[in-house]
Amino acid sequence: MYQTIFLYAFTVLAISKPCFYLALLLLSPPPIITHPSEKTYRSRKSLKALKLPSLNDAASVDLSVIIPAYNETSRLPSMLETTLNHLNSAHIRQTRTYELVIVDDGSKDDTSALALKLAQQHLKSEIRVVTLEKNLGKGGAVRHGMLHARGNRLLMVDADGASRFEDLELLWKKMDELGPKDEPTVVVGSRAHLVKTEAVVKRSMLRNILMYGLHTILRIVGCGFKLFSRRAAQQIFPAQHLATWIFDVELLLLAKQLGIPVAEVPVEWHEVAGSKLNVVKDSLQMLRDLLVLRANQLIGRWKVSP
Repeated sequence: MYQTIFLYAFTVLAISKPCFYLALLLLSPPPIITHPSEKTYRSRKSLKALKLPSLNDAASVDLSVIIPAYNETSRLPSMLETTLNHLNSAHIRQTRTYELVIVDDGSKDDTSALALKLAQQHLKSEIRVVTLEKNLGKGGAVRHGMLHARGNRLLMVDADGASRFEDLELLWKKMDELGPKDEPTVVVGSRAHLVKTEAVVKRSMLRNILMYGLHTILRIVGCGFKLFSRRAAQQIFPAQHLATWIFDVELLLLAKQLGIPVAEVPVEWHEVAGSKLNVVKDSLQMLRDLLVLRANQLIGRWKVSP
């Protein structure tokens, strides 16, 4: 009898393990491929495509602001105005050099053309526009911008302007405390403190449930406002696999695995019309991608080492 039970269990295990691995292969995203045209940028200084630098190069500015943009012709102008007003303020301008890297994530509208037009209007600012051939997802656009940024510190920020850009100084100060000698460090803007505030009350019930659910399960901040030291970015972004909404979780898990300290700083945030998040569809995709992420890490397919 025991031999029969053992044989049955062994057979089930022998069949289920390959099936699990095959399912994981099918569900896992393919490697992110960079096309030749995506290794170039345009700016107000040159409408001709120029070669992008590499994250492995030495930093040449203090700050890179990475802005993923997909069909953002309506929201990008006001976001850029707010961002540049802060970066060009007298105190910041005297102490910090910067660049903006706008990554057009395969937009169907004129996002790239508008970004270049806006760059022409801001002669004091270095604004680089990169156009991806097809839509990768927010995570893919952020990764691409990070891999080709020049900053000693690199900020990812959403194109909708939902985060108050002036709060960059809170993240900057915290990074000064954690990594005063440019050690690998990550500081994330958190909107967890906004629970029960007007900003959250105005969100739909489903979006609030999604926000709370992910925060409870993962202690992840649902805010696209994160600052990376260059040494942290050099370790984290080459190892990133996910290009979809849940990529934030992967970034923080990678930081944990690499032993990179991560700090949370409360920032102001407000709802901006025009969100491209489909709550039901994208929450299901987040759950799937989270399971795929953890499974690949547990079985060693997606490895990362300091």
